[in-house]
Amino acid sequence: MLLRLFLALLPPRSIQAEIAEIQKYFSDRYDSRAALRSPPHITLQAPFTQSPENIAILHKSLKEFAHNFTTVPITLNGFAAFAPRVIYVDVVQSPALMAIQTELAQYMGTKVGIRDENARTRPFKPHVTVAFRDLSKPNFQAAWTEFKTRSISFEFDANFLTLLQHDGRRWHINAEFPFNSP
Repeated sequence: MLLRLFLALLPPRSIQAEIAEIQKYFSDRYDSRAALRSPPHITLQAPFTQSPENIAILHKSLKEFAHNFTTVPITLNGFAAFAPRVIYVDVVQSPALMAIQTELAQYMGTKVGIRDENARTRPFKPHVTVAFRDLSKPNFQAAWTEFKTRSISFEFDANFLTLLQHDGRRWHINAEFPFNSP
């Protein structure tokens, strides 16, 4: 059986908890629960599949990749949307963040043989999702009216790359790969 995985940067637990509260609000108020199925994160490599036999090789490759980077400064600022279904906490597109995503995509393609075919037509837009997929269009309109001017702001250093794995219901941390200390 193939494993479903993806790669992301996770905020510190305190910020994850605050964003999870917003996701819970969307669940309770706007009937959108899908975002609660993973820890709050910034996706760097979209979901892909891998055989369990290759997971040790993947871990070794990701450890090598992460070792080439120092911490990545992250700024979360305000809410934004991909109408008509997705509302998210916006992530400032810093040079360091954009570089690690680009290099990870290249590395995964050349070293691991995993490519995100959608990335060719959809440029990387870093974000932390608070409501998506199961957010109805009418609820999107109501929620967006409420959140489009709401402020939220966090700054943190991402210190590791996280591999998440789907268990059939939710995404869980499979492994973390620390960046090289500056």
